Amino acid sequence: MDKPMIPLEALLGDLPEHGLEPVEAVLLKQEIHDGYRLECLLLELNGLERVPAYVAKPLAGEGPFPLVLFNHSHGGNYTNGRKELLQSSPYLQQPSFAKTLTDMGYAVCCIDMWGFNERAGKTESELVKEMLWQGKVLWGMMLYDSRRALDYMCSRTDIDAGRIGTIGMSMGGLMAWWLAALDERVSVTVDICGQVEAQTLIDKRGLDYHGFYSYVPGLLKHYTTLEIQQRIVPRARMSLNGRSDRMCPAEGVSLLEEGLTAAYEAAGKPEHWQNITATGGHMETMEMRVAWQAFMAEHL
Repeated sequence: MDKPMIPLEALLGDLPEHGLEPVEAVLLKQEIHDGYRLECLLLELNGLERVPAYVAKPLAGEGPFPLVLFNHSHGGNYTNGRKELLQSSPYLQQPSFAKTLTDMGYAVCCIDMWGFNERAGKTESELVKEMLWQGKVLWGMMLYDSRRALDYMCSRTDIDAGRIGTIGMSMGGLMAWWLAALDERVSVTVDICGQVEAQTLIDKRGLDYHGFYSYVPGLLKHYTTLEIQQRIVPRARMSLNGRSDRMCPAEGVSLLEEGLTAAYEAAGKPEHWQNITATGGHMETMEMRVAWQAFMAEHL
């Protein structure tokens, strides 16, 4: 019996009704860092709370710059949030993503996700419980904020809205491929240690390696992980994973690699898909950093 066709967006809970109007932005301050200009902003994305954001741009030129939306990781560090863009994390390479991406000529945007850094007034578990009672899904609200952040960035004259990429590690990698699956404006996707195949995670009893934030009620009744990721085809996508990363079981990574290789070949764009399994665990290695920089430079 075929699964009923329910739009993926319909599984993400009750999302804010507004969203067509322009995003209001308040510029709090600007700073000059090592090789880039940093804007500190408050964005009105969801009608519920204003969202702190960073926008980093190269010092040279006025744009329009290609855009990379950087999705910060989780790591159990709720005080970090968007600060990861500027100062990295212990499991990420140096220099920071802000420095690395602006040196490549890109503008970069990163927002605090629900429950992180300046949005940490409520815990992750508290947000999940409250939203479930209200008919909302935390992951859906996170994705909604990311898409509205894209709306804002694409409205700016210093941004080339036709050249958009997204990248992230762990929770940020999961956000990268989900965002690309939902939003066709994303032309290049790079996910680092975020290739989580849901059924494999269940079979390997790996659910408790992950937080509550990404669980979507009823998702597996309607979609496999592969079916969600196939929505990105034929746009450019690189997935980077550690050989010993138990948060992204190797069996699931292989399953997704096989399915996506076939999908990109069928679409006539095999060069738009790259999967790299590097030495190491749940971390960005130097091999990964070199690989994704080359991939992004080629496709964005």
